[in-house]
Amino acid sequence: MSKIEVYSTAVCPYCVAAKNLLKSKGLEWTEVRVDTDAAQRDAMLARSGGRRTVPQIFINDQHVGGYDDLVAADRSGRLGELLGQAA
Repeated sequence: MSKIEVYSTAVCPYCVAAKNLLKSKGLEWTEVRVDTDAAQRDAMLARSGGRRTVPQIFINDQHVGGYDDLVAADRSGRLGELLGQAA
């Protein structure tokens, strides 16, 4: 099973959309709230190369990006590759 991490905040429509996309594919993820934990925000900034927007999504410790990046990866087949699924 792939390790999926979604850095998010409580009030973020793109975070909800990203989680809904993952859910529609039957995937499970760990949500990391950066609005309630400054240390997690710092970790997100370090892991994502300084990106401050949410969501920031990682699959198997590889940075995917935000919601738009996740959708693009899904459409291109890259999401399946990141998950270790056959294209």
